[in-house]
Amino acid sequence: MKKVNALVFTGYGLNCDYETDFSLKQAGAVSNRIHINEVIEESHKSRGTFLDQYHIMVLGGGFSWGDDHGAGMLMASKLKHHMGREIRRFIDRGKLIIGICNGFQALVNMGLLPGFDSNYNERRIALVANDRGNFIDIWTRLRINESSPSVFTKGMSVIDLPVRHGEGKFYASQEDMERLIKGNQIVMQYAAKDASPANGRYPMNPNGSLEDIAAICDPTGHILGMMPHPEAFNHYTNHPEWNIKKCRQKNAAEEKPKEEGDGIMIFKNAVNYVKDHLL
Repeated sequence: MKKVNALVFTGYGLNCDYETDFSLKQAGAVSNRIHINEVIEESHKSRGTFLDQYHIMVLGGGFSWGDDHGAGMLMASKLKHHMGREIRRFIDRGKLIIGICNGFQALVNMGLLPGFDSNYNERRIALVANDRGNFIDIWTRLRINESSPSVFTKGMSVIDLPVRHGEGKFYASQEDMERLIKGNQIVMQYAAKDASPANGRYPMNPNGSLEDIAAICDPTGHILGMMPHPEAFNHYTNHPEWNIKKCRQKNAAEEKPKEEGDGIMIFKNAVNYVKDHLL
């Protein structure tokens, strides 16, 4: 049986690579953590074909280059300059890219999102400083747009995930916001406990994102950028209320909760899509 191969970038302040690698393996992928410099070097050696062996590419969370010149700016510049053609080839072959937190910031800065009209070179949107002006580390409830073309969130409607960032406020022009809404490219939105819209209220919307946006995709649904961390919910005990939920289930004589966290489903959806459409 052919395997689903995933590439997770490491290096220069990217610090969520182990959890991301673990989550992909839990989802059934063969995952490789590789330093960004090594990826660039190998890509040059193979004349731009290094990425051909992979089906999923992940730009994970952290503080690449210390977020100098803005979060994700230098990672975006390095990748676009050294591997722009290879990444476009990867996209044109229908393969999957997910950017998480710092990775989302890099995708935006590279112009890979929002990807209107298959334009993956123009920077049109931004992730700017949180309204409260400080770094936040908090769990959030997220509403998932079931009409979104995103392959990463199929069959999902609500999920709890943590956010950890200082520059996570989604910002775009009114024209581009309307296009995102019309094209169902808004994949996740911050929500209240009952999954109703946060409507910009803190702490449900922790950073002040327009339209409570936490994640968007390109029109194909193959590229996803999200500020929350799915890799940080890889086991049910990651959730801050896991013990309370466990006690409730015990009192209700319910079966033991599944071991994996809800964040794994995002990676499983990606793996299943590759199996069904790319292998």
